[in-house]
Amino acid sequence: MANIVAIQMTSTPDVTENLQFVEQELQKLPPQRPCLVVLPECFACFGGNEYTILQVAEDKNSGPVQNRIAELAKQYDVWIVAGSFPILCDIPDKYTASCLLFNNQGAALEEYQKIHLFDVQISDNTGTYLESSYTQAGNKLVVVDTPFGNLGLAVCYDIRFAAMFTAMSQIAPLDVLALPAAFTQKTGQAHWQHLLNARAIENQCYLVAANQTGKHVNQRQTYGHSCIISPWGQTLAELPQETGTICTQIDHALISKIRANMPVHQHNKFRSQLV
Repeated sequence: MANIVAIQMTSTPDVTENLQFVEQELQKLPPQRPCLVVLPECFACFGGNEYTILQVAEDKNSGPVQNRIAELAKQYDVWIVAGSFPILCDIPDKYTASCLLFNNQGAALEEYQKIHLFDVQISDNTGTYLESSYTQAGNKLVVVDTPFGNLGLAVCYDIRFAAMFTAMSQIAPLDVLALPAAFTQKTGQAHWQHLLNARAIENQCYLVAANQTGKHVNQRQTYGHSCIISPWGQTLAELPQETGTICTQIDHALISKIRANMPVHQHNKFRSQLV
């Protein structure tokens, strides 16, 4: 069976420091392969402002951060869901929050651009979040055929929109859903676990949620509690607040059994429109 992994980070504005932490955690992985590793949202640069992130943004398939992740994937023989990373777009001073999938040969296979942008008011240290002021929203759902099954890619705030995942399952039934995130302490404490459990249960799939944790340089507080959830909604592994790695194995027989016993996709009377 394959391993599925989430790495929890307290990322800083220092790209080198963050990439060193990723490699440190990859060195600790058990030998079982294939292995899927999910990094948090903004894994390479976080805790500054939009201008800090814009300075590290790269063209798609080009740049030191993408090159380094490709090298690590090949060196450690793992598939990497590279959280979200700023990719330059055709709008000046904006970028896409792109979730990049690398295979174990270091090839960049797919890009998911975050669709739902976090424009909200929260009673925390930050207060106002206006992601759309510097991020260009995507408009394409991504489900990829991998050694782990059908892998769906989503980012953070997307988890609140159940219809998105119903639409993804019309592309192909989801076996694993990867969710890089930087969920805030306030919203995470209220909703994180409930939302993750619901999406795993609804889609009868494994869910690997890799979150940022702790207080960052800009005083933003993130919730942590990265976890891996089974298709039955059981939490198989969780990391409350410390940085580090969680790992479990995916059981395709379990997915098949749950879907055979409770064929909710066949019973569903409603269909979402694909984005």
